[in-house]
Amino acid sequence: MELLDWSLVSSTIRMVTPILLAALGGALCARVGIFNVGLEGMVLVGAFSAIVGNHFTGNLFLAILIAALTSVLFSLLFAYMTIKLKANEIVVGVAINFLALGLTTFALRAIFGVKGAFYDKDMAGLPKWDIPGLQHIPVVGEVVSGHSPLVYLAFVAAIALYLFFYKTVTGFRVLAVGSNPVAARSLGLKVAGLQVLAIVMCGALCGIAGAQLSLGQVTMFSEGMTAGRGFIALVAMMMGQSHPLGILASSFLFGLMDALSIRLQGFSLPTQFTSMLPYLLTVVAMFFLKDRMKGASHNQQSTR
Repeated sequence: MELLDWSLVSSTIRMVTPILLAALGGALCARVGIFNVGLEGMVLVGAFSAIVGNHFTGNLFLAILIAALTSVLFSLLFAYMTIKLKANEIVVGVAINFLALGLTTFALRAIFGVKGAFYDKDMAGLPKWDIPGLQHIPVVGEVVSGHSPLVYLAFVAAIALYLFFYKTVTGFRVLAVGSNPVAARSLGLKVAGLQVLAIVMCGALCGIAGAQLSLGQVTMFSEGMTAGRGFIALVAMMMGQSHPLGILASSFLFGLMDALSIRLQGFSLPTQFTSMLPYLLTVVAMFFLKDRMKGASHNQQSTR
C-alpha cells in the first residue's frame, strides 16, 4: 500500500465535506459578530436526525431535510439565548454541545432501543454520483467522480457563500453588521434580524454536514460520532479568516490529515496514534492563530 496516491486525494475530498460545511456555517456567524462554538452539537444533531429520518421515511432527501431542520431548531435556540437574552455566546455554545450529546444519546436508546450505536443493514446510504465524461478519465475521474451529492454541494456552497458575501446587497449588509453593528444600526439595518438569518443558515449547513457524516461516510450513528469535527471546523474558519475560499483551503488541510490518519492504520501503526493527527494539527494551528484570536476578540468587544 502506498501512503500518497490519488485515492488519498479522493478520500480527502470525502472527509473534508462535514468540516467544510460546518466551517462555512461558522463563518456566517463570525461575519455578523457572533462566535458560534455550538457547531459540534449542531452537526451531531444533524447526523442523528438524518439516520432517524432515513429509518422512518426511507427517503434520503427527506432525511437530509429533517437533519437540516433539526439543526436549525438548535440554531434558533442559540440565537434566542445570545441575541434576545444577551447570554454569553461561548457559554451558550458549550451548552448546545452538551445538550446535543445528551439528547442524541437519550434518543438513541428511546427510539432505537440500543446503546452506543445504531446500524441497520437494510438502510441505504447516500448514492455515489459518477460524473458523465469525467469518470473514465484517468486520475481526474478517480479524484472528482464517485462522491455523494453532499460532497459536491459543499464545494458549491463555498462558492455560493463567496458570491453572497461580496456580490449581493444582503451579503454586504451582513459584513457591515459584523464590522460595526453600531454603525450598521445607525444606517437603519436590522442587526438582530441579520444575525438570526446568519445563525439559521449556519444551522442548516451544520445539519447537512451531519447528514454527510452519518449517511455519506458511513450508514450508521454512534454516540459522539462527530468526534470534535465541529471544533476543527471552528479552527478551519479562523485559519481561513472567515473567507469562504480561505475556509475551503484550510478545511482541505484538515480533511487531508483525517484521510491520512486512516491510511496510516494500514501501515500497522497504532490506531490511537493515527487518530490524533487531525487534532494535533488543530493544536498547532491554534498556537499560530493565538494572536489573531486575541485581536478578533478585542475588535468584537469594542464594537459591542
